[in-house]
Amino acid sequence: MTKPAPTTRPLDEMIVGAGLIAGSANVIMQLGRPGVGYGVLESKVDSGNLFHRPWKRTRTTFTYLAVATLGTDDEKRKFRQAVNRVHAHVRSDESSPVRYNAFDRELQMWVAACMYKGFEDSYEALSGKPIPEQQRESLYSAAAPLGTTLQVPPEMWPASREDFAEYWAEGLEQISIDEPVRELLLDIAALRFLPTALSVLFGRFNEFITTGFLPETFREQMHLTWTARDQRRFDRITTAIGAIALRLPRPLRQFPFGLLLWDLRRRIRTGRPLV
Repeated sequence: MTKPAPTTRPLDEMIVGAGLIAGSANVIMQLGRPGVGYGVLESKVDSGNLFHRPWKRTRTTFTYLAVATLGTDDEKRKFRQAVNRVHAHVRSDESSPVRYNAFDRELQMWVAACMYKGFEDSYEALSGKPIPEQQRESLYSAAAPLGTTLQVPPEMWPASREDFAEYWAEGLEQISIDEPVRELLLDIAALRFLPTALSVLFGRFNEFITTGFLPETFREQMHLTWTARDQRRFDRITTAIGAIALRLPRPLRQFPFGLLLWDLRRRIRTGRPLV
């Protein structure tokens, strides 16, 4: 009997584990909206604090990407329920400088938009060329679960990639990173949430890569400089990584997303906490 061909999804080509080198930049983009930034800065949920539980927090974030892009509807539903129980504790109080609520659909839409932009930007950096427009449109349409896996209703996801570009441009006008949030984000870029040995070894490199993946609006808000020479070095590094990563067989190319999805399914099966 002929073995059936593996199922492919529109996002399969863009899901590249090496693209996670853009992770810190994507966090900065998400937290650039004050409601998201202060929601994280002031969060009292210790289990989700990157500096207290770096591995658990990282696993949860990357698992969300895995289940939103590769998971079944039932897995999305169960992960949503688990995240919602945590998000119920994330809301501003009378001392907060800005109002926020983790169930705010507008803020969730912004976070999802940053995740999608991160997929696009990292894939283009690794491949060294733009995504063809027709392919970009199909990829974008398939990416709606990055938002709808939580509270973003389908009608909030911009209907086309062109509509998304307008949404993104408007969103950039709402970016405002003040000093307390900036300090937090600089610590994330320098990997100061990791054990000292790891942050010393990889912190400067991560800062450089993070700055390279940031759009200019965010570099300005973060007070980060970037030169043409920096850009050339960034391009050389990312395309060299991509030359290897994009040629790997799909399971290896998508690592660790497949592993994270396997872990999620194991947790569901054994009744363990999902986040």
